[in-house]
Amino acid sequence: MLFGKIDYLNLLPFHVFLKRYPLSNQTKKSIEFKKGTPAKLCEDLSKRRIDAAIISSIESRNPKYTKLNLGICAKGAVKSVLVRKNSPKKLDPASKSSNMLGKILSLNGEIIIGDEALRQYIKDGGDKFYDMGEIWYQKTGLPFVFGLFCCNKNQNLYKKIINQFLKQKIKIPKYILNEYSKSRNISPSLILWYLEHISYSVNTKEKRALKKFISLAKKHNFRP
Repeated sequence: MLFGKIDYLNLLPFHVFLKRYPLSNQTKKSIEFKKGTPAKLCEDLSKRRIDAAIISSIESRNPKYTKLNLGICAKGAVKSVLVRKNSPKKLDPASKSSNMLGKILSLNGEIIIGDEALRQYIKDGGDKFYDMGEIWYQKTGLPFVFGLFCCNKNQNLYKKIINQFLKQKIKIPKYILNEYSKSRNISPSLILWYLEHISYSVNTKEKRALKKFISLAKKHNFRP
């Protein structure tokens, strides 16, 4: 079991859950070792260097993957997928989904995602950025699925783990919150505030949103 880990704050509750879940020490070590950006994990999954990961949602359309009902979702503002206003156009190599979403929403400027985006949002203020989750919701009335859990083996095991995670409300221990606060240079209270904007269940509306996004991406000549 080789699970790829996006080491961003938006998945902190899931990683806390995995620490507690009864997996072998070898599996837990592999989870910690196989870290990367969404784009990197897409490549690793495609080449079978890992057997599961939450990858950029636009890559999840590949029919060779089994798609499960865990994602990185937001109904409205997400605070960590941004376009800087009045800046030269610049794509973020970490996420094809975010780059395509910026194109679909006709937003010009520097695309920033993940913890760095959140840091800049906090530092510079929200009025300096377009929040792509918010603009997508205003235009479609749908949440946005930024990443989706996909696997190419061990489907039943991953399904069991995910179903248990989605049934629980995860409390992040103070020591873990403090560790992430120091490593990301974001206060514990702001980490918790940020996580209020993230959801993980991929239900009917999220599936509709994902289908709509992929359809629009095709119209904009997306090439995987």
